[in-house]
Amino acid sequence: MTEMSESRMDRAKRVLHARTMADLKTFESTAKVAIDWIVFGITGAIAIAFIAWGFFDTTSLKSASGSAQSWVITNTGWFFVLASSSFVIFVLWLAASKYGKIPLGADDEKPEFKTVSWIAMMFSAGMGIGLMFFGVAEPLQHFATPPPGTSEAQTDAALQTAMATTMFHWALHPWAIYATVGVAIAYGTFRKGRSQLISSVFTPLLGKKADGPIGRVIDILAIFATLFGSAASLGLGALQIGSGLEFNGWVGNVGTPILVVIIAILTMAFVASAVSGIARGIQWLSNINMVLALTLAVFVFVVGPTLLILNLLPTILGDYAAQMTEMASRTAASGDDAMAGWLASWTIFYWAWWVSWTPFVGMFIARISRGRTIRQFVTGVLFVPSMVSLVWFAIFGGAGIDQQRKTGVLVGSDGAVNADSALFQLLGQYPIASVSTVLVMILVGIFFVSGADAASMVMGTLSERGTIEPSKSTVIFWGTLTGAVAAIMLIIGDGGSAALSGLQGLTIVAALPFVLVMSALCLSLWMDLRHDPMILREQIGNQLVEEAVVSGVQAHGEDFGLVFEYSEADDPVATELDEAQIPVRDGRK
Repeated sequence: MTEMSESRMDRAKRVLHARTMADLKTFESTAKVAIDWIVFGITGAIAIAFIAWGFFDTTSLKSASGSAQSWVITNTGWFFVLASSSFVIFVLWLAASKYGKIPLGADDEKPEFKTVSWIAMMFSAGMGIGLMFFGVAEPLQHFATPPPGTSEAQTDAALQTAMATTMFHWALHPWAIYATVGVAIAYGTFRKGRSQLISSVFTPLLGKKADGPIGRVIDILAIFATLFGSAASLGLGALQIGSGLEFNGWVGNVGTPILVVIIAILTMAFVASAVSGIARGIQWLSNINMVLALTLAVFVFVVGPTLLILNLLPTILGDYAAQMTEMASRTAASGDDAMAGWLASWTIFYWAWWVSWTPFVGMFIARISRGRTIRQFVTGVLFVPSMVSLVWFAIFGGAGIDQQRKTGVLVGSDGAVNADSALFQLLGQYPIASVSTVLVMILVGIFFVSGADAASMVMGTLSERGTIEPSKSTVIFWGTLTGAVAAIMLIIGDGGSAALSGLQGLTIVAALPFVLVMSALCLSLWMDLRHDPMILREQIGNQLVEEAVVSGVQAHGEDFGLVFEYSEADDPVATELDEAQIPVRDGRK
């Protein structure tokens, strides 16, 4: 090999070791920038205005949000259905393609968090409260009232339909939605050295405009969706804790004052956790919750219908796969008004609900996934939570349906299931109900804290131009405002459920522009990945070797070898290698 001071190998080596940032110290020092008062001020003002609207004019807020929700579901439901399946295909393609080996960080960087903690934090932030709230209620509801045109209520066929439908709503599709945004943000932040903002992902499409007014609009929408989306879910958690207090006889009828006190206590807890930082706050709480959730699941598995649950695991997987195409293609055209109403209550609502959570969950899982490859990221984010959901719903959904078959106490005479108390009603049929129901309330409380903790950190990041360590004052502001929004949702509903339904409509409406944003985000990410140094090295290497082999065979037959030699400064290959290096914040390549 010819040794030159600036040989092609030297240039390739520099590309190989090019970092997404000069080093962590440089990145953190430059990432801690001043608050963006335009994003922070406009979003804060809008959020406070909504709180005031709900407090002073409950009726008009409910009416407006209900009308907007109805319009979105009726006119754009098809788009939600199509887009959600497209995101599944997109992230699976990313993982399986040549782009899957690209790291979300420097070429030689190691993951920041251990795999167990990474999964725990991801899962707790993604849908912890939802699994507690719907673990029994959703399979039981689909068993009692199956989707129109599928099966007869409370039959063996209804059991299979119920479990497959539940998995459809909670497995690949929601996590693919999260993964789409998460991988784009993680790549842009830790590979390209950009700010941890959703708007910065659009740099390949918008150029400098991503840092201008268009980018700020994107970030404002992200904060708005995160605030109201997470607050509505926190309201669900408060309702379930209140139901637990009532179930155990600790209070009488749980009304608005008690629910507001629950919200206030948990808000103070998650603000304290968020201020402590991810490693000491969210990671610690998530690990505790994973152990407690596993304990509860094992308890129900042992004292519940163990054999039925074991039989359900392969059955659910098979039914989920077999019915996937049918479930993924359901729209209002699939049936009469009954189908349209069912979709509005379940599938389309879920897709919109997951999208409304995407800025929050996507940014958070990006924040904790530094150092993993795209393939590792997609595999972990898509399949691990899906398998956990499979086991969770098999245990709790199977136990709930089994108990309904035996006693008939979990479903009302009208075929409705009370989601607030379904889990408590199930546990009430088993031993040590006083202990297990308290465990449920602790779990919901910690899921509340860890989820809101992550949400307030993400909103702080969006408010401070993408810093990975937002200031404590900003985190406290957004954390407190999240709790206030959740409390207002309960207050204006005179007990909670009506208010939650009304303001959930707002998050569905907010989700519509985010579906469009996410579609453009996929294109922008693909444009970025095409020019990644690792991909360019592979392309250039293949091209050079192929050309050299062809030339060698033509000139010498099979008796030849390959050597490296100095490349002229204007050599297009050398130039492309130089340009492939990733610019970093301190100006070095």
